[in-house]
Amino acid sequence: MGRYTFTTHVEAPIEVVFDLWTNLDRMRDWVGGVTKVTDVTGPLDRVGARYTTWFGRMQSPTEVIEVERPRVFATRFGNAILRRTNRSVFEPDGSGTRITETFQTVGVLSAISAWPFAAGSYRGSFQREMEAVARLAEAEAAAGH
Repeated sequence: MGRYTFTTHVEAPIEVVFDLWTNLDRMRDWVGGVTKVTDVTGPLDRVGARYTTWFGRMQSPTEVIEVERPRVFATRFGNAILRRTNRSVFEPDGSGTRITETFQTVGVLSAISAWPFAAGSYRGSFQREMEAVARLAEAEAAAGH
């Protein structure tokens, strides 16, 4: 129903960016509203791995549907309010990495509920989350991680 694409540049190596993006222990550092991640069934570099992301009491079951380390990471996730797929592509970009993230909502309710996240400029919006992960990856790269 709704499709949103966001791009940002990160002044960090592609491996650092990808590793941060797929580190469930760090998700709360850059995804607004995440309170915990549970029920991890396997390594995230395997299609079919599953986990549950929690936003307070609301849970979002997630499944890895495509992965090509360190270039592509895609998931299908959601609940009755917001169901979608998310495909993130990581590409060399000058001295850093370009992230292109595409969200595709599933169903009318999801399309409506995703719009504020796509159009917003607050911490939990899709663009702000990308900017937050960029700052974290840049700091890690500068620290030599």
